[in-house]
Amino acid sequence: MFLTLFLTTVRGFAMGAADIVPGVSGGTIALVLGIYERLVASIRAGSSALGHLAKGDLAGFRRWMVTVEWLFILPLGVGILLAVITLAKLIEHLLTDQPVLMASIFLGLVAGSVVVAIRLLKRPSAIHAWIVVGVGIVVFVLLGLRGGTSEDSVGQIADPALWAFFVAGAVAICAMILPGVSGSFLLVVLGMYGPVLAAVTDRNFLSLGVFLVGAVIGLALFSQILDRALRSHHDVMLATLIGLMAGSVRVLWPWPLGVDSTDLGAPDGDVLVAVVAAVIGFVFVVVVARAAQELESSEAPPIVAE
Repeated sequence: MFLTLFLTTVRGFAMGAADIVPGVSGGTIALVLGIYERLVASIRAGSSALGHLAKGDLAGFRRWMVTVEWLFILPLGVGILLAVITLAKLIEHLLTDQPVLMASIFLGLVAGSVVVAIRLLKRPSAIHAWIVVGVGIVVFVLLGLRGGTSEDSVGQIADPALWAFFVAGAVAICAMILPGVSGSFLLVVLGMYGPVLAAVTDRNFLSLGVFLVGAVIGLALFSQILDRALRSHHDVMLATLIGLMAGSVRVLWPWPLGVDSTDLGAPDGDVLVAVVAAVIGFVFVVVVARAAQELESSEAPPIVAE
C-alpha cells in the first residue's frame, strides 16, 4: 500500500513538473505513465458528485463520491503541488539560462510520448493515422499565430472584466487533462496570463475566486465529455490526443528562443548537444512508459477463477 501511494505521488510530481513548462502538459505525462484514463474517470466521478450536491441530491452525491479513487487522486494531487512549489523557480531559471538545451529535452520527451501513445491504440487503422496528422497540422499552424509563449512576448489584456477570469479558468484548466496542451500557454494566448499572475501577487481574491469557479465548472463539464468519448470512441479520441501532442512540438522546437517562441529557426550553436538531449529525453520516456506498464500490471488485482 505504502509503495503504491509513494509511486502515485511521484507520478503526480512528474505531472506537476510538466505543467510548469509552456508546451508541455501534465496530461501527456499521465498518458505515458498509464494513468490517464483513471485520472479522467475519477475527475468525472467527482464532478458528477458535485452536480448531485448542487441539486440537493445527497444520496447521489454520496454514491458518486464513493466511486472516486481517493487513494489515487489525493497522492497524485500532493505530488503535483510539491512539484509546482519546489521546481517552479528552478525550471524557470533553466528555461531562461539554457533555452535550447531545455527545449531539446522537452522536445524529446514529447516525441517519445507520441510514440508511446500510438502503442495504446487498441485497433489502429488508416483513419486514426489521418486524425493524428490532421489534428497535428491544425495545432501546429494555430500555435504559429502567436510568436511567443510568455506574457513579455504576447500582448495581455490590461484590465479584464470578471467574466474574463471565469472564461480563462474554464479554458486553462482543461490543459490539466489534455495531453499536448499547456495551461500557462493557453492563458498567454487568451491574453490572461499577466492578469491572473497579477491577481495572485496582489491577492485579488475576488478575481481569483471567479477564476477558480470557472476552473471547477470547466473541468467538471469537460471531464464528463472526455470520459464519455474515451469509453465510446477510445481509439478516435486517443488519436486526437496524439495529434495534439504532435502539433505542440512547435512550441518546443529549440531554435531560436527555446520554449519562449513559436517561431521556427534553423539549428545553430551546439547542435550536437541539443540532438543528444532530445534523444535522451525520447529514450527516457519510452523506458519509463515500459516500466509504468509493468508496474500497472503488477498492481492490478489477480483474476480469481470461479
